[in-house]
Amino acid sequence: MNDTNTFLISIVIPVYRSEKIVSHLCKSLKDALLHYNFEAILVNDCSPDDSWNAIREQASFDSRIHGVNLRGNVGQDRAIMAGLNYAKGDYIVIMDDDLQHNPLDIPCLVDQIVSHGDVIYANFLEKKQTAFKNVLSWGAGKVAELVMKKPPHIYMSPFKIMKREIAKQIINYHGPFPYIDGILFQVTDDIHQICVHHHTRHEGVTTHTFWKQANLFLTLATNFSIIPLRFISIVGTMCAFLSFLLGFYFFAVYFLKGIVVVGWTALALINLFIGGMVMISLGIMGEYIGRILMNVNQSPQYVVKQTLNISADSE
Repeated sequence: MNDTNTFLISIVIPVYRSEKIVSHLCKSLKDALLHYNFEAILVNDCSPDDSWNAIREQASFDSRIHGVNLRGNVGQDRAIMAGLNYAKGDYIVIMDDDLQHNPLDIPCLVDQIVSHGDVIYANFLEKKQTAFKNVLSWGAGKVAELVMKKPPHIYMSPFKIMKREIAKQIINYHGPFPYIDGILFQVTDDIHQICVHHHTRHEGVTTHTFWKQANLFLTLATNFSIIPLRFISIVGTMCAFLSFLLGFYFFAVYFLKGIVVVGWTALALINLFIGGMVMISLGIMGEYIGRILMNVNQSPQYVVKQTLNISADSE
């Protein structure tokens, strides 16, 4: 067994609509890491409820609880990036704020990463979430296998631990559209996972919506791959080849049999199909161009408004 006092564990937690959970979360962390040297960095993603005051209350009587208050709502991955920039631990845990990720599993993650690996994911034996969210998670995994060469057996869990040197590589990414898991698979191949239990949300309902997941798919597909652009080229080539075959067929029928092929319905459908593909193609190219523009303009990932229990040399 490793001496748990020889290293520091940082736990980075994005907080949104969790004012009633923060106190339970902090207590669970303290109980689970009783024999560990740790710091918890709670990043308030401009939550519309009283989450920041809940974080402030916990930080007021425990210096191990650090608070980062963002000026605007930037989303989970950007909030995590903010937390990683303040994390000082030898090992850094990322987890959700709703207690579906049990802090009691953190020592298991620590034991695994001390033994081997750069990153250890927590794979859930059974996911306590809606079927719709399960489908979206499955879809994101399949897209990641295609565009990032993610191993099929690795589940991209939001609950994970990484070594400090890996976190340093992640925060070197300064683009306006960070995706933590995508960057991880670019940084290292030494990635493993362990099985843990998934729990029901402690309070309230999930804040993950269809549109947030759709934006995640776009970031995943366009930030780490040019496959969508190649897909456009392939479809365009297929359409051109199909039109050539149809043209050859119509000419053959006319010259060999003297029959003029009439098919207004088919013609209208073909025009609608081609027009739809053109619009989709323009949309995909526009997404790439828009993201290039945001990178050129150096749009910030986040803006920090206030911090708690964080020294000046950490900022």
